[in-house]
Amino acid sequence: MSQATELRERIDDLALRIVLGSQESGVNMPAWVSALETIVACALQNGAAPVAAQASRILEDLKGDTGKAVDGAVLQEAMTALQQAMETQEGAPSAATQSLAQDPELLSDFVLESREHLANLETQLLILERDPHDSEALHSVFRSFHTIKGLAGFLELWEIQKLAHDVESVLDRARNSELTVTAAAIDVILASADYVRRWLNHLESGLQKRPSEAPARDEDLLCRVAGISSAESASAAPHTELGKLAAAVETSTESAAPASELPPKTTRLRETMAVKVNTAKLDYLVDMAGEMVIAQALVRHDPELGQIKTPRLQRNLAQLNRITAELQRTAMAMRLVPIGSLFRKMARPVRDLSRQFGKTVELKTEGDDIELDRTIAEELGDPLMHMVRNSLDHGIESPAERKAHGKSESAVLLLKAQHQAGQILVEISDDGRGLNREKIVAKAIEKGLIASGETLSDNEIYNLVFRPGFSTASQVTNVSGRGVGMDVVQLHISKLRGRIEIRSTPGQGASFVLKLPLTLAIIDGLVVGVGKERYIVPLFAIREMFRPREQTIWTVQERAEMALVRGSLLPVLRLYRKFGVKPRSEDPLQSVLVVAEVESQRFCLLVDELIGKQEVVIKSLGETFRDVTGLAGGAILGDGRVGLILDLDRLFMDKTGDAGR
Repeated sequence: MSQATELRERIDDLALRIVLGSQESGVNMPAWVSALETIVACALQNGAAPVAAQASRILEDLKGDTGKAVDGAVLQEAMTALQQAMETQEGAPSAATQSLAQDPELLSDFVLESREHLANLETQLLILERDPHDSEALHSVFRSFHTIKGLAGFLELWEIQKLAHDVESVLDRARNSELTVTAAAIDVILASADYVRRWLNHLESGLQKRPSEAPARDEDLLCRVAGISSAESASAAPHTELGKLAAAVETSTESAAPASELPPKTTRLRETMAVKVNTAKLDYLVDMAGEMVIAQALVRHDPELGQIKTPRLQRNLAQLNRITAELQRTAMAMRLVPIGSLFRKMARPVRDLSRQFGKTVELKTEGDDIELDRTIAEELGDPLMHMVRNSLDHGIESPAERKAHGKSESAVLLLKAQHQAGQILVEISDDGRGLNREKIVAKAIEKGLIASGETLSDNEIYNLVFRPGFSTASQVTNVSGRGVGMDVVQLHISKLRGRIEIRSTPGQGASFVLKLPLTLAIIDGLVVGVGKERYIVPLFAIREMFRPREQTIWTVQERAEMALVRGSLLPVLRLYRKFGVKPRSEDPLQSVLVVAEVESQRFCLLVDELIGKQEVVIKSLGETFRDVTGLAGGAILGDGRVGLILDLDRLFMDKTGDAGR
């Protein structure tokens, strides 16, 4: 090993030990002094005078503190300067060869971890904006920037490291009660987070071999950060509540026992149990679990195997069924994520847009712990953003207008999630002006969407806002007015097999309720037979099943069929007519009625027979059958046949679905 390589390894090893160390717990100086003395000697032997000089300066600063605990952040900053001196000594080509920043795995981990820190610090900053004396939020933001700074320095991402260090210094002064984090300071810190995010996007593009240009150094942003640090703050007295809390936290940290206390051990145990897994591998595992369920069902319903009735085989099949079902439940649980993280991402847009519009808006969330499929959560981000922007721009009034109508000047935007009948309901509601029915009708007539004088229900009128190009905005802004947005929302929700309900009260506000499936991969269904075909009806929508009598089926105006069910007339849909299948009998008395409920409305499906309940893995029907109304997908049944999963919402809304009777 050459002396230059040895010197580089010693510096990198010392830098790594500092990065991995705890900033609050401090380090023992004699060990670092000894390591630095070795680096000085190695640098002098290698002829690296600048490196030796930098290491000597660090030694001079530390030798006076030998035996004491020194802040790890100070050491880390000094080591960054030492690494830069080594880079200058080696030259650009050699540095590129030796740099750990060239390791794709390290960069990928850095991007992933930094994104998590950015999401956390944005949430905490918004909390801090509401309560500048929230010490826990302040410490959390500080830790996030400190970690980003350390990792960036380790990977030689100097632009990120420089900005993160400057912001960290500001936050450290706030922790020490030397300044108060104001709304203007939070603007700058959020802008800094955005700059780091642009760098992460650039690094991610490089990892994916996509062309990307590195963000240039933002000198204006650096000056704004420095301006915060140099500003005077009236609330920086050491005896403020924030100062007391910060002092208490620091005192508690310094006096903590490093290894003998239970809480640190518990924390380490939780950390070792959390493993980062590539999402592609996770999706493949879930798919294979689904295939295993199908294979198990094929074995269980095999007619030849069914003729063997030995107790041992029955026990083994029951054990296989239990294990397969448990594996499937575990795999599906791995796909579920809490919706709270998605709600928290809306906090920043609400803050920025409300300030842009000159409105005061308080974001509230409910049901943050409700879990839904990861794929649905990812696809729901854009629709939710569009609807939040629509509410802030069109729904919520200005403070003056709200005050004139006797409302509080501060509006409330509520994001709520809840379970209902096997579905996830996501509600976006505000206490604004509500939807203007007359304005929507006038715009629809102007665009030729409806005829003048046509009578429509409130729901039909409200759904006009989802038409492409439809907008009631009086002028085009950088947020809305072009008629693009709500149609995108409906398109996304339809792809997720969901639907949207609108509720509005003039002068009191509007609610948009997104009804989504719990998962896109599995469904509990009732298998029914129509002729030789098999269909699967989602179990959560079924209310009852029975064989009709003579007085059950009625014909209205010799066209529409109705079924008298518990004193109510419900429309009847004959599945064989809808899908062009030859039934065993067209006589309703020889068939079975399945009562289903969608949109709080009930209707009946007429089928030949009930085959049984089954948990099925949903398979896409592909592009060929994408536009077939009434089908949500397919599934492989226990006998190996393919069953079509019914989309009851589309069947109910398709007014021509039973034409041809």
